[in-house]
Amino acid sequence: MTDAVLFELNDRIATITLNRPDTRNALSDEVVPALITQLERAEANPEVSCIILTGAGKSFSSGGNLKEIRAMTQEKKLSVHGIRNWYLECIQQIPRTMAELTVPVICAVNGHAIGAGCDLTMMCDIRIASTNAIFAESFMRVGLIPGDGGAWFLPRVIGLSRACEMSYTCDMIDAHKAERWGMVSEVVEPDALMFAAKAMADRIVAHPPIGIRYAKKLLMESQQMPLSAALEMAAGMQATLQNTEDHLEAIDAALEKRPPVFKGV
Repeated sequence: MTDAVLFELNDRIATITLNRPDTRNALSDEVVPALITQLERAEANPEVSCIILTGAGKSFSSGGNLKEIRAMTQEKKLSVHGIRNWYLECIQQIPRTMAELTVPVICAVNGHAIGAGCDLTMMCDIRIASTNAIFAESFMRVGLIPGDGGAWFLPRVIGLSRACEMSYTCDMIDAHKAERWGMVSEVVEPDALMFAAKAMADRIVAHPPIGIRYAKKLLMESQQMPLSAALEMAAGMQATLQNTEDHLEAIDAALEKRPPVFKGV
């Protein structure tokens, strides 16, 4: 397996690391399928209850690989149809995969998150940033728009007006401004970033594994449906969860004033 994206599993937490620091973890034709593979690996493993996504080196991700993007028209001479298919079959597989995950994803933003790198952070459930983090929706600097789903994800995180501001101006947003705007939950010093992400992940995985995945699925899908449908989904999920051993263990542990021991069943 390629080392472009690393995978590590400890205590029900999968840490997925973009591992091309020489390109500032650009989302290249090598990195994209490797990232999808590792995300799907985490999703398929019942021993995973949380993902931490981060980048190796000084940047989270510089976004699309400009040399590869330029080569589409200048070297490969791709037609409009060919470029369209590249977006559908390559970079857009990231938001499709992220949207299908039932495992919560914490993004530990360790540096620059630019363009598609910024959008990737927005696809995560929770973002924690180091003081070195910089966000930018900078596609217009090279005359492009976010072809990776950023125009769908960004307004849902920070609101339409601020998403428009970022998209039209391409301004750099530092970590503290990102926190004020609701882009990130917390800002910490660089050497504390992974500790903070791990601490949050620990608080998540302390709960029943099936319940964690159901909670995310309900939250995500409820955003796209009317209240009546969301209530119907919640009722069905609740009925399933109340018939799990972990639910009964949680109640027994609370009544007996002891830590619960969950089995994922």
